[in-house]
Formats: sequence, structure tokens, C-alpha cells
Amino acid sequence: MLRVVALAVLVVVEGEVQRDLASQQIITFKEKTGRPIGVMTASSGAPIEYKDATVTLNNPLLFNEYFMDSLTHLVRERIPERLVHAKAAGAFGYFEVTHDITDICKAKLFSKVGKKTPVAVRFSPVVVERGGIDTSRDARGFAIKFYTEDGNFDIAGFNTPIYVYKDPLLFTAFVRTQKRNPATNLMDVNMLWDYLTLRPEGLYMFLLVFGDRGIPDGYRHMPGFGIHTYQVVNEHGESTFIRFHFIPDAGIKNLRSEEARQIAAQDPDYATRDLYNAIANGNPPSWTVSIQVLTLHDVKNAGFDVFDVTKALPLEHYPLRPLGRFVLNKNPINYFAEIEQLAFSPSTLVPGILGAPDKVFEARRMAYRDAQYYRLGANFNRIPVNCPIQTKVLAYNRDGKPPVKDNDRDIPNYFPNTFNGPQPYKDVKRPQLIEIYQDQPNNFDQARELYTEEMTKDERNRLVANILFSLGGAAQNLQDRAVKLFTIIHPDLGSRIRQGLLANRTRNYYDDDHYYL
Repeated sequence: MLRVVALAVLVVVEGEVQRDLASQQIITFKEKTGRPIGVMTASSGAPIEYKDATVTLNNPLLFNEYFMDSLTHLVRERIPERLVHAKAAGAFGYFEVTHDITDICKAKLFSKVGKKTPVAVRFSPVVVERGGIDTSRDARGFAIKFYTEDGNFDIAGFNTPIYVYKDPLLFTAFVRTQKRNPATNLMDVNMLWDYLTLRPEGLYMFLLVFGDRGIPDGYRHMPGFGIHTYQVVNEHGESTFIRFHFIPDAGIKNLRSEEARQIAAQDPDYATRDLYNAIANGNPPSWTVSIQVLTLHDVKNAGFDVFDVTKALPLEHYPLRPLGRFVLNKNPINYFAEIEQLAFSPSTLVPGILGAPDKVFEARRMAYRDAQYYRLGANFNRIPVNCPIQTKVLAYNRDGKPPVKDNDRDIPNYFPNTFNGPQPYKDVKRPQLIEIYQDQPNNFDQARELYTEEMTKDERNRLVANILFSLGGAAQNLQDRAVKLFTIIHPDLGSRIRQGLLANRTRNYYDDDHYYL
């Protein structure tokens, strides 16, 4: 039976009745403060007189500082929207080490069992624009910022263990096919299927998106993955390679297509509300953190490119090694300040974690930084939510678009210098990120394994229905190309897609054991 999302004081979550504190936030503020919190001022700090704040009629507008201050600010209140991952929910908490991995990684955040590190986490649909729905059929971003004593460490991950392309040259094309047609300003399935049938390495990820995992049941039930195979180093300078996994302790749960549509009609902010209310009601969500571990010998003898982000690392060959857990127990006080301005970059690394040698990671190191410069300015790391909070920053950067804080006061602004400016540290055992050769992508085998071994009969039925719902609106030649590729993945999948298209299942299709018109 489809759940009903209640926009009332009480909601049902996890079988328990709890208060919808997200809807009550402004009422709670009134109850907490008891009376107005102070005298209203302009942004300059000057107090605002009552008449200036209540009426402008028959008075000079330019002399009313409240009017001028508020109106000129209003038209400047928006910053550039993220190209992808524009809509999001986020929260704060801590990461705790539960298992020792100092034998392979010297990063201080993993230095001892029981150690806690503050974290900020942002969850986001990839394609949905700001103001869209939380229950779209789409991949999700799963980004974590660790505020360590060696500076910040960012993992800009996803809710799928793999990514959609191996060559970063494809990033611009892929994103544009996910966005609006430049002529119609509408989402266009022809663009999407043209891309997927030209670059079929993306079909593996889209089998996940069109399958039951394509619509998470809120963020508390969504897994996360680092997608890259990171190179880490221990105190002896020895390198190991790891992939991060984040599994929700509340269990992985997903929504079916019709259920998601019903929820979107009633509460487009379903996942955002669910996360906020869980934390506000004292039910903080948590995730178990594990890693897959590979030695350099494993890397050389795997038989495939273990750094290929379009491939998963088989768990039977590289089992999960427990590392820790993270808990989200604090909601943002101000969404714009703490979540919209929360900036991630794969280049944000700490000693002991060298990053990944694949080309997608290399490209992301540049692209994410460039995106933050565009959206937030060159001093984005001085915005409080992005500041390293467990270490003193001594950079040689100066000036630029605010915030600059104290602008590093009177410290010399160039390096090298002989006037007691900050000096770099030396690590004689630090290895370099390894260089790799990457072949052309081809992962039909893992897509085939997903279809035949990981999906049940009912899951395969729903996968076919969801693909037909999208592919059915595409041009005939794109449908034909798609059928050929799905047949390569598995003849049964190709046959069912072909038959569904011939039967015009774009408007008549089975989903979740129901027949829809």
C-alpha cells in the first residue's frame, strides 16, 4: 500500500510517530526566544526606525535606508546554481574509528580506535534542479567532508559503486544530455539515449538507476561509495589501494516508481524533510564505513583496470574491511550558509591519502575547484562551513572576493621568504601517486552479472518497465541501437526491451505488479 506523506504535526517514520519538526521550525524559534531578539538594523549596523520599516508612501525612497538596503540586497541574494547536484539536504556529525587501519594508512583521522572527527555530509540528486523533487529516478551524490587536524578531507562520492564514464572528456557531453534541450528548454530522452548508445559503458550505472535502486527511500536509507580506488600510504611509505563504502545502519530501502510519483505530488521535499526530522527528533542516522583493500600485487594481477570508475571491485575477491561509522546528529541552523555554501573537491586531501591515479579523479581535482571559484569565489575555503576547524590555516593567499577574514594579517605574502613566514614540512618517505595505463572501457560483463545474478525476477520486470518508460519516447533509431546493446548485456534483456517497444509499452506497462495506462 502506498504511503501517504503527511504535511502535518505528526508523521510516521520507521513505524514510529514523531513530530514533523521541520514544519514547526519557525514556531519553535518563537517559543524559544519568547520576545523579539533585539532592535532591527541595516546591514551597516544602524538601527531602523519603525516608520522606515513599515511605510514608504509620501516619503523619499533614497533616504529610507531599510528600503534601499533590503531591496538592493534582494536582487543579489542568489549565487550560481550548481550545474549538477543543485538540490540537496545536508547535516553535521562525527566519524568514529572502530577498527585499526594504521598498517595501511597514516592519515590522522584513522590514527586510533575510538577517535572522532567532525564531518559535514551533503546528499543530492544529480540531475534535479534547485526546487525540484527529491524522489526523481536519478543517481545521488554522497559527499563527506572530514574536518581533520591535518586539514579537510573530502570524498565526493555517489550512491552507486560505479560512475558513468571512464574518460573525463565525456563529462560535458554527459551533463548536457542530462539537462534541458537548448531549443525547447525541456528534458529530452533523445539526448540521453543518444549518449548512452554511443558510450555504452554508462549502461551499467543506468541499469542501477532504472532498477529498484534508482529512487532511494530518503537519505537515511541510502548507501554511499567513494567510486575511486584511492592510494594511501602508511608511516613506512608503503602504498595500498582502497575503495570506500558507506552502508546505512537503518538498512537500504528504495521506492517503487508509482510510490515515488505519489510522494512527489504530496511532498517534493520528502527526503530533505525526513532527514531533518530524524535528527531533530533525536533519531540520528548512521552509516557503517568499510573499505576494500588492494596491494600493489593485487593491482597488477587483477586482470582488469581496478581504477576504472565504471567498474565495481568484486567483493568476493576484495572483501570489505571494517573501518568505522559516522553519525549525523546536527541539522544546519541556516541552510544557505551551511549547506548551499558547503564546497567539496576531490583535491582536498590530507597526508596519508594521495588520491586516485585515474583520469576521472584527475579531472575532478580541477573541475570541482573551478566550480567553487565560480560559485563562491577564490576564498571559498574561508567561508565558515568550509574552514578547517582543527588546524590553523597558514596559506600565502591574499585579497580577492570576501570573505577574507583577517587576510592573514601581517604575515609575508610570498614564498620562499627569509622573514619567518610559514614553511612546508618534509616527508622523506612520501611516495608519488602511481602512474597507470587505462584501456578503453568495456563493462558489459558486470552489467550482465547485475542483471542475471543480482536481480530477482520481479526486479528485472521493474527494470524493463522503467527503461521502456524512458526509451519509449526516444527516436526509432535510438531505440534500435539501445536494443542491440541491451542484447549484448543479455539476450533476455534485449528481447524484452524490443518486445516492449513493439507493443508500445511507453503508455501501457507493468510496474510493481500493477498495470498502468
